[in-house]
Amino acid sequence: MFEAVEGLIAEHAEIEHTLADPEVHADQSRARKLNQRYAELSSIVRTYREWLQLGDDAQAAGELSGEDEAFAAEAVELAERRVVVGERLRQLLVPREASDSKDALLEVKSGEGGEESALFAADLLRMYTRYAETRGWTTEILDANESDLGGYKSVTVAVKAKGIPAPGEAPYALLKFEGGVHRVQRVPVTESQGRVHTSAAGVLVMPEAEPVDVSINENDLRIDVFRSSGPGGQSVNTTDSAVRITHLPTGIVVSCQNEKSQLQNKDSAMRILRARLLAAAEEQANAEASDARRSQVRTVDRSERIRTYNYPENRISDHRTGYKAYNLDQVLDGALEPVIESCVQADMAARLDALGD
Repeated sequence: MFEAVEGLIAEHAEIEHTLADPEVHADQSRARKLNQRYAELSSIVRTYREWLQLGDDAQAAGELSGEDEAFAAEAVELAERRVVVGERLRQLLVPREASDSKDALLEVKSGEGGEESALFAADLLRMYTRYAETRGWTTEILDANESDLGGYKSVTVAVKAKGIPAPGEAPYALLKFEGGVHRVQRVPVTESQGRVHTSAAGVLVMPEAEPVDVSINENDLRIDVFRSSGPGGQSVNTTDSAVRITHLPTGIVVSCQNEKSQLQNKDSAMRILRARLLAAAEEQANAEASDARRSQVRTVDRSERIRTYNYPENRISDHRTGYKAYNLDQVLDGALEPVIESCVQADMAARLDALGD
């Protein structure tokens, strides 16, 4: 049933032997990739051995059931547990996207709805940072363009895991399902008549790229510096610390003004640029990934949405999976796990179906 696991066990042993060599850890990038693959294979090997053990135990209990009826019940229980573990192993063996082991960059942008949309973008950012806290991840705002009332016209945040996450548990593997248009229905703070308005904000999720993932020629970059601006367009710095980087071959433009240091803003802009170039390269190499990303970057209007946040009913609805719950206040406070899990399960079901075709 799981013939392919034997080859993975051999790979697991080989990586374990390689990691025991101190010289390997001199190359941090290589060591990190080996550790990530080792963690992925360790889950498979551990689950496979549990599946085998349950099979042996069930068989032994079945052989003893003729002498004692208690063993017959135990054999049934062990067989049922083996089915559950076998399904978990089957899911672990489903091929994952190469970027699923990476950290993530999230861009949240206001859309239709003006100032109300910018305030909602700030609420989404808070939701993601709180969710990250519950998982033990760290967050870092790389760039932010605030609105007059304290919302965000756009904000980019890096989400980073501590250590080597288990398969499917890295920031990008989970947060990639957040890409798309998020619609909110509520009474805006700017509404004097108490009427419920509908507005939207867009979320774009990219895997964080390491320098070795993307090769960037310095001659392909145009770097401009300018004075940072705040809400309403007023200057907030007296020096030209903001940085705009244009990648000439692709036309991708990244601006960062969050830090007071020009060097820090350049570093942040380069992180975002690498992530965008990696995402673009993955699109080109994989048509399916391209379709998924295109669905994230459609026009931020009220008609193309992946999720609705209804404040009057305290309801959150995911339109891709049919998930619905009436705990919006808790979700916005970081309890995003069930919503994302509905997306993970739907994605896994689709992948398993594809394997069966």
